[in-house]
Amino acid sequence: MSSIIFTTMKLRKMIFILTGLLCAVIIIAGFNTSPQPGDPSGKAALGEKLFFDPLLSKDRSLSCSSCHIPQFGFADTIAFSKGIHHTPTKRNTPGITNLSGRPNYFWDGRAATLEDQALQPIINPDEMGLPIEEAVQRLNENESYRLYFQQVFNSPATGKNILQAIAAFERTLETANSPYDRYIAGDDNALSPPAIRGRLLFIGKANCNNCHSGEDFTADRFKNIGLYNGTSLKDAGRFEATKDSTHRGFFKVPGLRNVAVTAPYMHNGMFKTLKEVIAYYNEPNHIVQDGINRDLSLNKPLNLSNEEMNDLEAFLVALTDDRFKIAHH
Repeated sequence: MSSIIFTTMKLRKMIFILTGLLCAVIIIAGFNTSPQPGDPSGKAALGEKLFFDPLLSKDRSLSCSSCHIPQFGFADTIAFSKGIHHTPTKRNTPGITNLSGRPNYFWDGRAATLEDQALQPIINPDEMGLPIEEAVQRLNENESYRLYFQQVFNSPATGKNILQAIAAFERTLETANSPYDRYIAGDDNALSPPAIRGRLLFIGKANCNNCHSGEDFTADRFKNIGLYNGTSLKDAGRFEATKDSTHRGFFKVPGLRNVAVTAPYMHNGMFKTLKEVIAYYNEPNHIVQDGINRDLSLNKPLNLSNEEMNDLEAFLVALTDDRFKIAHH
């Protein structure tokens, strides 16, 4: 009799233990926060998800990538991008590759960090039009994003970590796999003969290297190249950020990596092709006669021949990373 009682008690104990284990499994499964396939695993991955999500625009119609189109060097293909109300932006949307370490952002340099830059299109009423407080609320009400931010930042979404994530993604958009890079690395056949001649013009007769220097072909300065006259060309550029009258007509010198796929060009998108850009620098007065306080280095024509201008274009095209080849051709 005692053996039967013992066996019954043992069986009940086992059932109790198994029941407890089953409950624990159910509880753990219900609160599982381990990354699933396709979930962002870090700041940059979360930032990439946010970059392509229209959730960050007021009417959920636009994402960052709507204007910064990946196949075109993360630039737009029109002079002025359209916001949520189909209102054109004030300035041309630039490419955002190779921005790590830049000292300022936007054509007028009003943002000091990529995080500052990431904020402006989201909250601008004529662009994505979403107050950052509303963006935070949306993300925290979204089950997936609530989990992602907990995984990556160990906290809910905040204005600060939303921008940190987007900026982290933008910092991954570095490119260094162009024909030019392979040429510099020792592959003498990486550049075509016209591009090789164009490179010599770039650092010599054409004087491009004066402003477009360094690894990313920008000296990170502001220059007045004559595209401000106060009448037909009214954008005062850097002046609007600093209110310093000596900055009228100054704009940030953009980097030239992937420039072949980021047309149209200049802060106002006034040049549709690289040929037009080169033609302007070759003889500025032929295109804009009344530019105010234009840089003295542009006072004299470069006197480039048609062949030299073609060679210079070939070199600029050779600055295109391989990932964008399809877009250019």
